[in-house]
Amino acid sequence: MIPCVLTIGNFDGFHAGHCHLIRRVVALANQRGCISAAVTFDPHPMRLVAPDRAPRLLTTPHQRAALMRALGIDEVVILPFTKELACLSPEEFVKQILVDRLHACMVLVGENFRFGHRAQGHTDTLRELGAKYGFEVETVGAVQRRGCVVSSSEIRRLLEAGNVAKAGRLLEGCFALEGKVVPGQGIGAKQTVPTLNLQTESEVLPATGVYITRTSGLHSNRFWESITNVGYRPTFNGDSLTIETFLLSPLIGDTPAEIRVEFLRRVRDERKFESPADLKAQILKDVACAQKYFRLISGTTKKCDSTLEKS
Repeated sequence: MIPCVLTIGNFDGFHAGHCHLIRRVVALANQRGCISAAVTFDPHPMRLVAPDRAPRLLTTPHQRAALMRALGIDEVVILPFTKELACLSPEEFVKQILVDRLHACMVLVGENFRFGHRAQGHTDTLRELGAKYGFEVETVGAVQRRGCVVSSSEIRRLLEAGNVAKAGRLLEGCFALEGKVVPGQGIGAKQTVPTLNLQTESEVLPATGVYITRTSGLHSNRFWESITNVGYRPTFNGDSLTIETFLLSPLIGDTPAEIRVEFLRRVRDERKFESPADLKAQILKDVACAQKYFRLISGTTKKCDSTLEKS
C-alpha cells in the first residue's frame, strides 16, 4: 500500500481554517510522493456522545468530501461514528484506523485536536503514538480573518445574525443552501412577483430577512443574479418558514428541479406590509438594490482584469 499524508476532523462548514489544513496536506503528500487523505465522521461524534450539545451542521459529509476533493485531496474517508468507534482508546484508534487501514506516514491536525474514548487523546498523545508506530505529526494553528478566529461556531453565530457577507469571508466562499424547487402557494405569481421556492435539508439557515443572492441549477451551468427572502411571509399571515428566490433575469427554459442559492449580502429585515401592492413595491426596491450591487462588483472585477492585463 502507498503511504498517505492525512488529516482528521469533522470539517463542518469547510471554512478557511479547513482549507489551509487541506492545502498543507496536499502539498506535503505531493512532496513525498504519497496519497493525500482526510478522515471525517458521520454522524458528528457529538450526536452520539452528547446529543444535547451536538451542533447543527453547516454541511453534509458528502458536501465536505466534494470541497476537499476540489482542493486536491486524493481520498476522503467518511467513518461511521458508532459506539464501537467511540469506545476505541487513543492507541486503538491510531493503530486500527491510521496505521493498519490508512498506512499514515504523516498526520496533520489542529492544535485543539482530541481523539479516542472520552476524548482522552490530544496532540501530545498523537506525537507519542506517531513515534511508536512510525508516522510524523504536525499541528496547524487556527486561521484568522480580519482579527476573527475562523471556526464553525463563529460562522453559525454570524449566519444566525444575518451577517452572510462576513460568514462568506470565513468560509472562503459564499454560504449556500441547496435543495429541491417546490411549488409555492401561488400568491407571489398572482399578487407580487414569481419566485423559486427552495426546500432544503440544511440544518443552519440565515436569519429571516431579504438577501442579495446568486442562484444556479444544482446539476447544470445555468445561473442567475437574484434576491431571496427567508421568512414567514407575514403580509400573507404565513405560519411556516419559506425560502423564496426572485431571479433578476428571465428564467429561459424549464424550471430547474434543484437549485443552489449563494447568500452574498443582507438587504433588510422581513416585515409585514399593509397590502400585497406595498410588498411588491418594496420587492422592486430590493431588486434595484441588488442590481446596483451586481453592477458594482462587475465593475470592480473588470477594473482588476484591466490592471492585470497591463501588468
